[in-house]
Amino acid sequence: MRFSFTDILIFALGFLAQMLFFTRSFIQWFKSEKAGIVLSPVLFWQISLIASIIMMVYGILRKDPAIILGQFITFYIYIRNLQIQGEWKKISTFFRYPIQIMPLIFLGWILLSDDYNLNNIIGNAEIPQWLMYFGIFAQVIFTFRFVFQWLVAEKKKESSLPLGFWYISLAGALMTLFYAIMRYDPILFLSNLSGIFMYSRNLFVHYTGKGIFEIIPFDLTAIKRFKKVRDKYSGKI
Repeated sequence: MRFSFTDILIFALGFLAQMLFFTRSFIQWFKSEKAGIVLSPVLFWQISLIASIIMMVYGILRKDPAIILGQFITFYIYIRNLQIQGEWKKISTFFRYPIQIMPLIFLGWILLSDDYNLNNIIGNAEIPQWLMYFGIFAQVIFTFRFVFQWLVAEKKKESSLPLGFWYISLAGALMTLFYAIMRYDPILFLSNLSGIFMYSRNLFVHYTGKGIFEIIPFDLTAIKRFKKVRDKYSGKI
């Protein structure tokens, strides 16, 4: 299947969004591995907001209802977690107020646009009807993880990433991976492939209480000392 130059530019936008999503997941995963417990870093939610905005644009340009729906569901959950952590009001008002209405702006784009309107998105001829329904269902499952996370956070009055979040993430990622393959979407494919590893690792950390650095010794200080000794004696040989 050949992609036009416009398709490549759109994919580049999607790649940027997924790189941000990957970065947030990597930060969360890395911190959890080091701590030996599953953490919910502030930076995870901050990056999520920025990535979600870019991903909404990508979904509209791709005329992909599954992507659009997923981002609309999770966007305000990201904000709510920052509020629970007490970090939302620390963000500059120049950023905080405009970002809250971004989904409404994108909704207006969909409703008023001639080419990227709701009818063209739902009736996208490039997506077989059965695949569209499957993609929407997969995205609903995948994004329900944040609905579940939000309900738990509201109950505990604490932002966390509970066990059920990772099980739902794993199931949703596998379904979305299949959708990405059928949709010829390299962005969704790469992001979900890497995501499956991180979701699995978080489950492992939860059940064992051991991060990967406890299994594979990793001491930066020791490495630096080794390099100093090596450089010291290599100069005498």
